[in-house]
Amino acid sequence: MTVLPFRAPLALCLSLLFASVSAAQSKPSFADPSSPGFASIDRIVQDAVDHHELPGAVVLVGHDGKVVFRRAYGSRSLEPTHEVMTADTIFDMASLTKCLATAVAVMQLYQQGRIGLNDSVAKYLPEFAANGKGGITIRELLTHYSGLPPDLSLADPWEGKLEAYRRTFAIAPARAPGVQFVYSDLNFITLGALVEKLSGMPLDAYTQRFVFTPLGLAHTRFLPPLSWVPKIAPTQYDEHHVMLRGLVHDPTSRRMGGVAGHAGLFSTADDVSLYAQNLLDRLAGRPSHFPLSQLVLEKMVTPEQPATGTALRGFGWDIESPYSSNRGTIFPVGSFGHTGFTGTSLWMDPVSDTYVVILANAVHPNRPKSITALRSRVADAAALALHIHPDGGALAAKITGYNESLSGMRRWQARNGEVKTGIDVLEADHFRELAGLARQHGGTLRLGLLTNQTGVDAAGRRTIDVLAHDAAAAVPGLQLKMLFSPEHGIAGAFDKPGISDSTDAQTSLPIISLYGTTDAQRRPSLDTLRQLDAVVIDLQDAGVRFYTYETVVGYFLEAAALLNREKTGPRIIILDRPDPINGAFVQGPVSDAGIRSYTNYTQLPVRHGMTLGELARLFNEQLHAPLTVVAMQGWQRGDWFDSTSLAWVDPSPNLRDLEEATLYPALGLIETTNISVGRGTGTPFELFGAPWIKQANGADARALAAYLNHRFLPGVRFLPVAFTPQKPYPFAGEICHGVRVLVTHRNVLDAPELGIEIASALHKLYPERFDLARMNTLLVNRATLQAITRGDDPHKIADDWAPALEGFMKQRQAALLY
Repeated sequence: MTVLPFRAPLALCLSLLFASVSAAQSKPSFADPSSPGFASIDRIVQDAVDHHELPGAVVLVGHDGKVVFRRAYGSRSLEPTHEVMTADTIFDMASLTKCLATAVAVMQLYQQGRIGLNDSVAKYLPEFAANGKGGITIRELLTHYSGLPPDLSLADPWEGKLEAYRRTFAIAPARAPGVQFVYSDLNFITLGALVEKLSGMPLDAYTQRFVFTPLGLAHTRFLPPLSWVPKIAPTQYDEHHVMLRGLVHDPTSRRMGGVAGHAGLFSTADDVSLYAQNLLDRLAGRPSHFPLSQLVLEKMVTPEQPATGTALRGFGWDIESPYSSNRGTIFPVGSFGHTGFTGTSLWMDPVSDTYVVILANAVHPNRPKSITALRSRVADAAALALHIHPDGGALAAKITGYNESLSGMRRWQARNGEVKTGIDVLEADHFRELAGLARQHGGTLRLGLLTNQTGVDAAGRRTIDVLAHDAAAAVPGLQLKMLFSPEHGIAGAFDKPGISDSTDAQTSLPIISLYGTTDAQRRPSLDTLRQLDAVVIDLQDAGVRFYTYETVVGYFLEAAALLNREKTGPRIIILDRPDPINGAFVQGPVSDAGIRSYTNYTQLPVRHGMTLGELARLFNEQLHAPLTVVAMQGWQRGDWFDSTSLAWVDPSPNLRDLEEATLYPALGLIETTNISVGRGTGTPFELFGAPWIKQANGADARALAAYLNHRFLPGVRFLPVAFTPQKPYPFAGEICHGVRVLVTHRNVLDAPELGIEIASALHKLYPERFDLARMNTLLVNRATLQAITRGDDPHKIADDWAPALEGFMKQRQAALLY
């Protein structure tokens, strides 16, 4: 979505937006509520009333655009007079204010381009920055990850909205933002202040005009008029022993005058039903008066909490947290809702097009009663009556589930570093390492160089030329004798085996290709290495176990170690370069022991978090070859390549940018199956698919994307796509149907686990077409392959990698340089 700059007063823009919406809205139609399937709801609620768990309630269930159940139970009031509950009773909605009113208003500001979700709150409310709150973002308020304490103190007798804002803005956070879910009224008190500041209107006036009126909610508002009082369910006695009826129950909101972002709204079951139906209609792309666009609403109701957080929260909505009892046990994770302290709740499931409204006065007359179990039982009863099954909704998911939240966290910020690679350090030191070697060899130094197009210095000069000319001039007796090229050739232009030897046009040096068709043709010959005193290696690695540059380094170390025992071997000198996908994350299954190949040199996890120089040191713990690593300067383990100030040079023909390198540990895992991973397109490793995905077993690309989105994987989202690879790649010239993978936050993405998720989805949806067995070529982990085959949950599969990863972390420690 393109968010246009805000160019007019907010009230005017929204007035125009909703001017054509009639106050009289089309309401959900009513079905027969006497269906036997709903009898269990009657029993559950009436039993609770009979056992004095609550005075009364109104329960309403909507499904497929119709109200299929609507009934009142028990008493509206017990004290000071008795009144029977009616279906049109008006309730104090308590914390449903947050989602029904305040969150929608905030998202309207976002939709109009007035705010960014990752903006600091203090950008708009400067006073809020006091006491270390300057970095708290709007996103963190909306998801309750701000670190603010739960509420304002009521120990002293303060009054007024402005005083509440002053106290909220002055309060110190209880914990760091973005770390822990703590439900806090202060979050939405602050958001209410934000709406008032940017709109220039009181919160109640704003929401009445731009939220409730467009929806046609006739009995929903803050500060209900006296004429409503006879139909309002009373709550509790206040501190003066006056029964609260038409005055908000929440004491903080009451001190603020009854209008606050966290509490104060009153409504009826019918109005909440109308709200829910319009919301579900907007999500589904049906005609709707809901005052947000479909895309913004989708964002609002999908997980947006920090991906490391265990409580799943949308913007104002609860998805899966300690507060989501009203989901029950049947509606799927991915449905959403909210509860209110007075006994109100709403839960919505876009997959089955269902909502459940429970409005109760559970706090009446004098103490709150827990109706947590009641909410869950009613939700399950409604789901069972409508034949909704716990596992029946994934393929029908209508909304995108993704998490981009950590882009709003101050803990994860790209560093603007200045990194010197090994070749730059070598030049800056006037080739001191090479001069020392030359002295050891009697004043001469015969060099070989393993490199390709990535071997360049900060000025863009080839390492070939730097060694052939500058080093030769600086170190008497130094001669660059020959070049070696890895897979893809000296210029990185080939994507096939069988590359022949050649000659470098600029230096006339021979180029020995190490990407032939046999194992021997991929290793340096011992006879060749006997002619050299040292081999310099300058290659940009990809940070992934099955990238073959790591193997060719291992082969040079093996040969050098063997020749060293003859006293004739060259020293291996690694000019180090960054791990482009950073060195902080170690992820994926460790390859099985005893299975070595060109794409699995030794036992490593898929994403090892090491530079090529560090890997060489790790390999050499067993090989004992003469090895020198010219370390980088200025590189930090958490640096992605775009934090280094270095120019990106494609390390191979199908890794053309950092986005593709980020996804390579995921999509690379399925590359050897009968799936295209985008080779031969403009975006290799950013998409995958096959001709047979279209309508295979009734699951097309849209169903595949929906299935993956419904997994709510941190840091990514998925879009259906069609693409046609070009020669010489798999399915060349054929239309492939599949999925584009969009990285929404790379710091929370576990790419190897994503690869397992994709393989599991393909195996589940296309068991007769997807050739899962071939995946082990690059996976090299039999237990993981067997778990996918069995249909184990990918989260559990990834959890099982932990012991081996912990072992590797200890093993690699001695080899680390940074």
